Amino acid sequence: MEELSLDYQENVRWFNETLGVGRSCDMVSRDLSIGGRRARIWVVDGFGGDAVLERMGSFWLGLAPAEVGVLTEMQTFIDRFVTFMEANASTSRDDIVTSVLLGKTLLLVEGVRGAALIDCKEYPGRGVQEPPDGKVLRGAHDGFIEAVVPNMALLRRRIRDPHLTMEGLKAGTRSHTDVVLCYLDDKVDRELLAEVREKLSAIQVRSLCMSQESVAEAIRPKQWYNPFPKVRYTERPDTAAASVMEGSIVVMVDTSPSVMLLPTTFFDFTQEANEFYFPPLVGSYLRLLRIVVFLISLFITPAWYLMVSEPGRLPEWLEFLSSPEPASLGLLWQLLVVEFLIDVLKLASLNTPDSLSNSFSMLGALILGDFAVQAGWLGPEVLVYMAFVSVAGFAQPSYELGYAFKLLRLALLLVTAAFDVWGFFLGTAGILVLLATTKPMVGKGYLYPLIPFNGKALRRLLFREPISRDNT
Repeated sequence: MEELSLDYQENVRWFNETLGVGRSCDMVSRDLSIGGRRARIWVVDGFGGDAVLERMGSFWLGLAPAEVGVLTEMQTFIDRFVTFMEANASTSRDDIVTSVLLGKTLLLVEGVRGAALIDCKEYPGRGVQEPPDGKVLRGAHDGFIEAVVPNMALLRRRIRDPHLTMEGLKAGTRSHTDVVLCYLDDKVDRELLAEVREKLSAIQVRSLCMSQESVAEAIRPKQWYNPFPKVRYTERPDTAAASVMEGSIVVMVDTSPSVMLLPTTFFDFTQEANEFYFPPLVGSYLRLLRIVVFLISLFITPAWYLMVSEPGRLPEWLEFLSSPEPASLGLLWQLLVVEFLIDVLKLASLNTPDSLSNSFSMLGALILGDFAVQAGWLGPEVLVYMAFVSVAGFAQPSYELGYAFKLLRLALLLVTAAFDVWGFFLGTAGILVLLATTKPMVGKGYLYPLIPFNGKALRRLLFREPISRDNT
């Protein structure tokens, strides 16, 4: 670790060169005279708090030589002349450079050993409006943003407990991204916390440009073939606060409005914020309805294909299902084509300007619906089943789990088409095996509380229980 030189001019030259003064237009530097001594500040334009820096600068410029006296240590200078709360002294060049690039203001004073780092940064950011993927009819309408400090404040506002701990870490050898572990130190599982901390500390990547997804990919088990999500995300502070109160760990990554909830099990994805803003009976109904509909969406197209692929396979009262209208494409190809077209429409809608979104929706509906049926490319039954699948996918709050079910549905459909009844049952068994062998990122197991069995915890996940002392 390289230390600061005792030569003021050498330090100024080194920081000007390393920080890119004159090379980068957003690196601002200025010379001052503090009590008759030469001084210089560095700050990234756009990060520095202008009002704070102006107030401190006017105070420093008014200091007399007698007030500065014979100061030789920067910590003493900070204690006497820096009124801002978040300030510290450092002598490590690497630490100082990283701090400046994180948004802190650097101050060097001639004849004073060390550098002052003043954390008066103001990151550009948006308001804490409700996230688009977690809307509720009632309840709070605020959401996390891309700055980690306001996100911590949103949790502090909900949990006014001294045991609430915000543990700061750095990840990325070049990006030095802020990562914060949030937990209740008297309720968290200490072994789980140590495991999460160890995994984050062991991240060996240069940059976390994709924020929470980069962190998740760096610490998740290496099961590339397994589509089930290993971590649950939320942009809602109330959901994150409830998880912390239950003993979970919230992982915040700077520049991301989504936080990670750990540990994550498969049954955690059955919960959604709206259920807790309704009475327990209504919340339980909504939860069970979503679970049933989502399971049906996994099996509906492979099961329908299996039933109509052979005549006489259905009982008389279900005969209306076995006669799809003829089309130019075979039934299997119709199902596959519509599956892919739905994803194409989703991707296209993400890139459609808001002013054209209504026109795009009408055009997509006409092409996929009426025109495709009239041209004889697709049968109306196929569109009905795929419309149900699409609606069921939006009923699930986790996009990751929705796409996991989509890939498994496609695989089950192909296996059923290849091996008929045996393929359907073998494919279903394969899905169960894949689910049972999914490795969690951290925790007791991906199928907990089913495996290992915990009846009380499983009941709480499947049914919305009334709010009690221990149930948040």
